[in-house]
Amino acid sequence: MSRRTRIFLALVVVYAIGMAALLYQLLGDLDPRYRESAEEGLVETAQLLATVIEQDVEQGALPADRIAGIFRDLYARRFSAQVYSLHKTRVDLRAYVTNRHGIVVYDSTGRDFGKDYSTWRDVSYTLRGEYGSRTTRDVPQDPHSSVMYVGAPIRWEGEIVGAVVIGKPVQSLEQFVSAARGNIISVGVASAFSVLLLACVLSFLLIRPLGITSDLLAALRTAWWRDPEGRRHFSPRRAWRAVRAQTRAAAQEVRDAIAGRNYVQEYVEQLTHELKSPISAIRGAAELLQEPGMPPEQRQRFTANIARETHRLQEVVDRMMELTALESRRLLQDQQPVDLAPLLHELAGGARHQAPALRIEVRIDAELVVEGDPFLLRRAIGNLLDNAVGFSTPSGGSEPDILLTLAREGRMARIDVRDHGPGVPVFAEGKVFEKFFSLARPGSGKRSTGLGLAFVREIATLHQGSIALGNAGDTPGALAVLRLPLMKV
Repeated sequence: MSRRTRIFLALVVVYAIGMAALLYQLLGDLDPRYRESAEEGLVETAQLLATVIEQDVEQGALPADRIAGIFRDLYARRFSAQVYSLHKTRVDLRAYVTNRHGIVVYDSTGRDFGKDYSTWRDVSYTLRGEYGSRTTRDVPQDPHSSVMYVGAPIRWEGEIVGAVVIGKPVQSLEQFVSAARGNIISVGVASAFSVLLLACVLSFLLIRPLGITSDLLAALRTAWWRDPEGRRHFSPRRAWRAVRAQTRAAAQEVRDAIAGRNYVQEYVEQLTHELKSPISAIRGAAELLQEPGMPPEQRQRFTANIARETHRLQEVVDRMMELTALESRRLLQDQQPVDLAPLLHELAGGARHQAPALRIEVRIDAELVVEGDPFLLRRAIGNLLDNAVGFSTPSGGSEPDILLTLAREGRMARIDVRDHGPGVPVFAEGKVFEKFFSLARPGSGKRSTGLGLAFVREIATLHQGSIALGNAGDTPGALAVLRLPLMKV
């Protein structure tokens, strides 16, 4: 995974964690806020009921029969009230009344008449003239059976002679809490997605304020093809592949913008680092050539050094320009059918001429055709083969020194380039496709520009394929695997 992708994903993860923390806080605070609202209503109801009861208090005696009649008639009432998503038809309040000693003289549920509630928080605080409330489960093991209780004092001639407590099951609030929780989650997820989408769109527009429509039309034009008679046809599969490639390129640019990657600065730093050695060698040789009386043999050697380092400089610059131009291409404009078998045979023949001591064989398991740029595909496979030649030495055994294999793998064409060289060192795994990373060739100890495999990776990505390079595993040597989508009309 590249650095810019990691930075982009890190920003997404940080944003997701922030949104998740916010939603968690909101959802955790939702139930207490609903309970607080319900408790405030219970306080007023309890005070109202206490005021009604006080009208019938005589000589400090509580009118238990009067209270029982009120709640009997209240429970008998039937009504129809649509409270948002809740259809309410009856009262679910409960109540009990205690005397000044905390003994229950009335209980609307009929379960606790005569019990001593003087130690309950709602009763004891209320009888002392303070605010008393509690939440208790009817069934200890069932959290959904919780009931909120709020008390209010009953006074006679300024003296507290009892307490009335109003209770409301918490379960009646849960459907409102559940509905609100679902709405918050939906809005939160939609908001997070919208913000990310807006950020991507803005980044995309900031990078490419022009040419969006033309790029899309250019991508769709590649969906047309001609048959042997010259008639034009439209291929939905080609159109989908072209649009997918265009979308992938746009997403890559968005990641670059969000990560704040500066290509010019990065390339300057890489080129500066890579060009230091040959420039230093050229300058040192030039200074030595200016010394008088230098023997002709040394002068010729230093002159050869200058020529060699100059060639290396030119090669680095040329390859870097090629790679930069390739990276700037978001789409293959002119795609052609490419028959891979003849291409592999042709490249193998060139490699045999370059390294006649090596046994290079081609194995074709299936005749496969892909669609793409023939020149770029030739360069990609040629780079892989050049790498294999550079790291191979004649073995003299029965196995070929380098084996090129073409096979079908699902909807992909798989090209394997297998050598029997030293393989990929452990420290180099995961770095072989980085720009300017190269390993010393066995025997000569020379290094390449380190741009060939980066070039191959860009070509594979441009063709919606993939490239992998690692150790073969069974025997010493490296295995490069290039996968390309098969042509299908």
